[in-house]
Amino acid sequence: MGSFLAAFRFLTNIPVPWLKEDWQGEKSHLDFARSLGFYPLVGLMVGLMLAVLGWVFSLFLPDVLTAALLTVSLVVITGGLHLDGLTDTFDGIAAGHKSFERAQEVMHLPGVGAIGVLAAICLLLLKFAAIVSLPSGSFITGLILFPVISRWAMVYAVVCYPYVRSQGLGKELKGGSAKASLWLATIFCLAVCVILGGWAGLLAMFGSWLLVMYLASFFRRRLGGLNGDTYGSINEFTEVAALIFIVALSGYFS
Repeated sequence: MGSFLAAFRFLTNIPVPWLKEDWQGEKSHLDFARSLGFYPLVGLMVGLMLAVLGWVFSLFLPDVLTAALLTVSLVVITGGLHLDGLTDTFDGIAAGHKSFERAQEVMHLPGVGAIGVLAAICLLLLKFAAIVSLPSGSFITGLILFPVISRWAMVYAVVCYPYVRSQGLGKELKGGSAKASLWLATIFCLAVCVILGGWAGLLAMFGSWLLVMYLASFFRRRLGGLNGDTYGSINEFTEVAALIFIVALSGYFS
C-alpha cells in the first residue's frame, strides 16, 4: 500500500491527507523506489477521473470545449509534472549539440526556453486534437486507456534503458526498478488493454511500445542517456500516440 500511495502522490497533484511522510524518511524512500510497478494503476485512476469529467462535460458542452477542458484537467490532475519534463528535455536537446554535459546543465536550469515552450504547445495541441477526434463509441474507453499505456511506457523506459545522472528521483526509481516491477506493470497494462479494447487495445499498446523504443534511443544519442525529464517526455509522447492509435482503431474496439 505504501508503494502505491507513493506512486499516486508522485504522479498526481491530488493530496493524500493520510500520507504524512516526506521523501526523507527511510520508509518513504523505499516505498518510492518500489512504486514503479504501480504506475499503470495510477494511470487507470487518472483515466477514470478523465472519463467521469468527460461524461459530465459532454452532457451540456460541445465536443471541442469538452476536449479542451479535458486537456486542461489532465494538466491539473498531474500538476504538469510530465510537461515540465518535456520542456526541460527539449531545452536540453536544443543546447546539447556541443556536449552531453551542456545538455544536462541546461535541463537543470530553472525556467523554460523557447524550444521547450514550443514543444509543450505542439504536444498539447496534438493531445487536444486527438481527444476531440475520439468517436463517441470509444470516447470513454480512450480516456481511460491512454493514461494507462503512457504510465506503463515510463516503467519500460526506466527499467530497460540506462540512467544518465548520478543522483535524483529518477535514479531512486532506477535503483529500485527490479524486473518484477516491469512484469507487474506490463501484465496490468495488457489486461486493461484487452478488457477495454480487445485486439485494438493491444495494437495501441504495441504501437506505443515501438515509439518508446525510438524515443529512448533518440534521447540516448542526443542526451547521453535517460533521466527524470526524459521519462516525463516519454509519458507525454505516448499519451498522444496512444490517443492517435485509439482514434485510428476506434472501429475495432470491442
